[in-house]
Order: sequence, then C-alpha cells, then structure tokens
Amino acid sequence: MARRRQAVTIKHVAADAGVSLQTVSRVINNEPNVRPSMKERVQASIDKLGYVPSIAAQRMSGSRSYLILAINDRERTIADWKSRQGTDWVDQMLLGGMLKCAEYGYRMIFELVDTHNDHVERELGATLAALQPDGVILTPPHSENPLITGFLSKRKIPFARIGSITPGPGIAMTMDDEGSARRATDHLIALGHQRIGFISGSVEYDLSTWRIDGWKNAMAAAGLQTGDLLARGDFGYDSGIAATNALLALKDPSTAIIASNDQMALAALDTLTKCGLNVPGDVSLISFDNTPVMRFTDPQLTAVDQPIAATFSKAVELLITMGDASDLAQPVVTEGGLVLRGSTAARSGSRPD
Repeated sequence: MARRRQAVTIKHVAADAGVSLQTVSRVINNEPNVRPSMKERVQASIDKLGYVPSIAAQRMSGSRSYLILAINDRERTIADWKSRQGTDWVDQMLLGGMLKCAEYGYRMIFELVDTHNDHVERELGATLAALQPDGVILTPPHSENPLITGFLSKRKIPFARIGSITPGPGIAMTMDDEGSARRATDHLIALGHQRIGFISGSVEYDLSTWRIDGWKNAMAAAGLQTGDLLARGDFGYDSGIAATNALLALKDPSTAIIASNDQMALAALDTLTKCGLNVPGDVSLISFDNTPVMRFTDPQLTAVDQPIAATFSKAVELLITMGDASDLAQPVVTEGGLVLRGSTAARSGSRPD
C-alpha cells in the first residue's frame, strides 16, 4: 500500500531556509521589516518545497482571518439557479472576488442570506461568528438593508455595499447603472429612434431607479418625451412579457426597447417574434447584464455589459488594503460598457400591420 505523502509545513520551510518560524510567518503574511534578501530566501524554500500556507495557520499568527465573505440574496439566487437560463451574476462575482483574494493570500466564502427574513440578524450573526471574516461584500438588496448594514457597523466589521449610494457605513459602490442606461439610450437615439420604451426592474432595488433616470435624462437631452414609454417589470421573464405587450399596445408603439435585465429582454424578444415583428427591422432591443445567452439568441442581443467581476475585485482590494476606507471618495464607480450586436438598427419607419 502506498504511503501517504507528508504535508509540507512551516517547520519544513524554516529548516530548509535556515531561519526561524517567526521569520517564515512574517514573509507569508507580508509583514514589514523583512529584508528583501531574507524574503527571497524564504520564498525560494516555499517554491522548492511546494508549501501552501493554510488559513488556520495564518489566523493563528495574528488578528486577521484571511477570509472575505460575499453575501447574495437567497431567494433570487436559488430561483436563478433553478431556472438554468444563463444568469451568471454569481459566476462573475466569484471570478472577480476569488482571483483578487488569491493575490493577497485570502479566500472568498460565498453565502446566501434571506433579506426578508425577520431573523436576518440572527442568521447573519451565526455566519459571522463561524467564519470571522476580515470583510464582507453585500449585494442588492442586502446592500440597502439597514438591519444588515447596521449589524455589521455595530460590530466594526469592514464591508462594501455593491449597488448602493446611500450615505452611511461601509464602502458604497456602483456599476454606473445610470450612465449605462444613458449610453444605451443615446445609441438608440443616434440610430434615429424617438419612441424608446424602457422596461424597469424591481422597485426593491435602487439600481432600478438609477437605470430609469439614465434613460429619462438621455431622452430629455435629445428633446424626446418619455410619457407612456415606461413599463414596470420585476426582473422576471413573465413581467417582461407583460411590459413588452404594454409598450406594443400604445397608440404610438415603441420602435426600440431597453430591458433592465436579460430575462426581461429574452421575454421581449419572444413576445416581439410572436407578434410578427422583426428585431431589429421593426423594433430594436437592448438588454442589461450581457449574460452568455445573449450571444445565442436570434438575433444576438446588444447589451449593457455590467462590470460585475471588476467591481467585486475592487471591493476585495479595498477591504483588504483599506479596511473601512473611511477616507475614500465615495461612491466608488466602475463603468460598464455597451456591446453592440445584431438587435439594434436604424429606425425602419415602417411596421407590419
């Protein structure tokens, strides 16, 4: 029977480098007052032996836990996973967060919390007690939940609030939702569209209002009316169908539509097709999110590309290097992009009967 390989420990590294355990620990934890030559010597032994510092060992060396906790909404996350319709919000947040954590020798832990639960503080408290993270990243709607933000602030745990500009504790961060909606609207205006409908997201999320504001501001700057062109949705597919039908039923229907997420954009595309309308020949269509499925529709959908990974990467970096970042200019804004595909075109000027 093969013998199990012995794990390489900090003692092996110290012996190989000919230094003390404390010196190895200081190098591993990037502590100051370590001579460059000594750091290179210890690092050479680490590389030679293939030593990987354990979080448990690092936690014992000081007050840090080397863990960043990311919290997402349980209800919506589970619904997205079960629907299996291409939502990649969690993938992107883990991509940006985990890679940045790895750069600093940290680990990211992902947890789901029900923001509507009356016992949200108890639930969150149990998670924090078990993990003792060095920082927490909140996503909408948690980032606007005063029970959660107040709970973290009271316990002096540094945290970042993604999708929040409300004054208060924590690092406020946005993905420039208003600017993204404005740029999407400007693109359609440049194509000659004047009746640009907007399907908004759930009122539970402040970013839904920011996107409406961006659309309205772009329309106003071009001297165009928004009046009856706002259709309320909730980020769900069914609400996208209802909103699209409402925009098509107008006396002067929309020649272009912006949907506040990909699920509602897919609903809009299906609805337009069932109504015998061509995209983009009759109606141009733009989505938010830019999940992978946008590249597999017919036509492929023009979409606002939200910088989810970049925003989480920045949040991790700020929490590790600056803690509460009280001196940081806020909110921290990460600008998104607009990916042009086949669902937008110049205004046709004609529609099927």
